Amino acid sequence: MWMLVLGLFIFLATHSVRVFAEPWRQGLIARTGANQYKVAYSVVSLLGFLLIIYGYGMARQAPIVLYSPPIFTKHIAALLTLVAFILLTAAYVPGTKLKAAVKHPMVLGVKTWAFAHLLANGTLHDVLLFGSFLVWAVLSFRAARKRDAADRISYPPGSAVRDVVNVIIGTALWAGVAFWAHGAWIGVRPFGM
Repeated sequence: MWMLVLGLFIFLATHSVRVFAEPWRQGLIARTGANQYKVAYSVVSLLGFLLIIYGYGMARQAPIVLYSPPIFTKHIAALLTLVAFILLTAAYVPGTKLKAAVKHPMVLGVKTWAFAHLLANGTLHDVLLFGSFLVWAVLSFRAARKRDAADRISYPPGSAVRDVVNVIIGTALWAGVAFWAHGAWIGVRPFGM
């Protein structure tokens, strides 16, 4: 379990520098250069991510059950993860009304994904993994909205056609993960197929 906790700490701390230490981050970029910062950021993030994967896999071998969610929460989680995929996709499809409305769809998507998994999973390692990401996403979303207000950032209104494209791409990605990749990569088939 310690490897999962260490991985979460490294990964989420790396992704929180902009939230909690923006002046330090800017100073580091000024001293080392943007490219070196990006390389170091990527290497540290990857290390944290690999520790999360390995630690989570190890923790699954001896699960500690904290609560047993009712079966219907798995259906709610499936619907919420569809929403999460559409939000995550909106971060990359330019000019959507969705992005104009929520401003930071990726972070909101992570928040939705984490909450969905907490609804459907009740082991200690699940609560650590998804609870950590949920707390990070809540704090990150709040900080990003404050930055936008302070910098007076406005988002273009977007187009309904791009929203349709976004929903199609997000739904296709969700279906690929839900019906194949989740089972193949994680060993859990959300729909039992």
